[in-house]
Amino acid sequence: MESVFSKEVEIPERSSLKEDLRVEAAVIGGGMAGILTAYALKCQGKEVVVLEADRIASGQTKNTTAKLTAQHGMIYDKLIKHYGKERASVYARANKIAIDAFEWLVQEKKIECGFKRVPAFLYSVEDEKKLRKEAIAAHYLGIPAYFTKETDLPFPIKGAVCFENQAQFHPLLFIKEIAKELKIYEKTKVLSIKGHEIKTEEATVWAEHIVFATHYPVTNIPGFYFLRQHQERSYVLAVKGVEKPEGIYYSADKKGLSIRSTGEYVLLGGCAHRTGKDKRGGKYAELRNIAGKYFPGFQETAHWSAQDCIPHDGLPFIGRYSLFRPYWYVATGFRKWGMTFSMLSAFIICDRICGRENPYGKLFSPWRLHILAGAKDFLKDVGESMAGLVKGAFHLPYKELEKLQKGHGGIVRIGLKRFACYKDEQGKVYKISARCPHMGCELEWNPDELSWDCPCHGSRYDHRGNLLDCPAQKEKRVSEE
Repeated sequence: MESVFSKEVEIPERSSLKEDLRVEAAVIGGGMAGILTAYALKCQGKEVVVLEADRIASGQTKNTTAKLTAQHGMIYDKLIKHYGKERASVYARANKIAIDAFEWLVQEKKIECGFKRVPAFLYSVEDEKKLRKEAIAAHYLGIPAYFTKETDLPFPIKGAVCFENQAQFHPLLFIKEIAKELKIYEKTKVLSIKGHEIKTEEATVWAEHIVFATHYPVTNIPGFYFLRQHQERSYVLAVKGVEKPEGIYYSADKKGLSIRSTGEYVLLGGCAHRTGKDKRGGKYAELRNIAGKYFPGFQETAHWSAQDCIPHDGLPFIGRYSLFRPYWYVATGFRKWGMTFSMLSAFIICDRICGRENPYGKLFSPWRLHILAGAKDFLKDVGESMAGLVKGAFHLPYKELEKLQKGHGGIVRIGLKRFACYKDEQGKVYKISARCPHMGCELEWNPDELSWDCPCHGSRYDHRGNLLDCPAQKEKRVSEE
């Protein structure tokens, strides 16, 4: 399951870190947020290194649909209600500045990455009223947006909110060029961070400033980000043989499609769910059914999935990691809009490290406390975490090992312990602990991707126990029956 972006670009490999270093700034994570932050710091004359556990852009960056827009779903009416007009305006301006910055870099560096200004549409096939409300909110904030029923979608809609002059691009072509100027160590997994000291598998890095750009923070305390957000997965099909829209589209409906074109493909995304909550599977089949309804005769050429951090109050966490670690910085909680928030993270964190105030830093500060805006999701997440921790204590075995079907996974009690077991098509059984090493929640089988996912905080493992997604850092031991 490789994205079309990954198939089209080969980024040169970098060596791993094998000797101790002392630098001004160390960025942990080589995705879009980490690379842009390191680039911004380098432009300010800072000595900076990037430490990447795998390869550059090998995490969520390669799986994004790469929309550059300030149109983030049904957001502005909510922002005005929860935070007021001034803060809602800051949110909109920040994302506009981020899009402009991408365009400037593309032109300045002459990067061939398919950057194109296009309109962004929030559409619905079910409800016109809510879209008119969102259009009024956007207009109230001075955003060049309007309600319309005219789009280039090949199916009828109730209406749409159009944001003019947004953009799209090829994220890996872009990051390949920006990364050329940076000191990056790949295959350099961070094992621990204490104070200014970063321990990797073969070396130690001492850094005056440390930036966590790992998608989900890998250090629980201080910060407590595991109490402030959860993770969701969503799915994408790359198709051909259909009419290619000029704009980029995001649905306001629960079962709608995210749509954009790139090259000869149209990318159709959707079917999001909380990570670890896909017991029945069939998400790709569901997405294909929806795509077939709207794009009859489509030809699928690739499919893949992505993971997003969803903060309780709807705003990302960008800035100082914690009051107790003023030299640590974090960029997380981007919801589904990682490209513009990656650029914004580079601005805010770079300004912090350089001792400057950033006009957008206060709104996205990790130290903020918006109780009313995030109370509902906070209570829901606490409930999910508690359920994951106690699950199994009074639970009968999910299946007997002998009855586990080939090609399926299940929680099995063997002796007094519970194991996450997968039986491959040849009948070989792969057995790992049923508990996630991050905080001990019980894993759930993901039949769509043959993985073990944590419903509490979103860590994921393949059936062999190899770590796929953070915040967990430890691999799971695996045994074969």
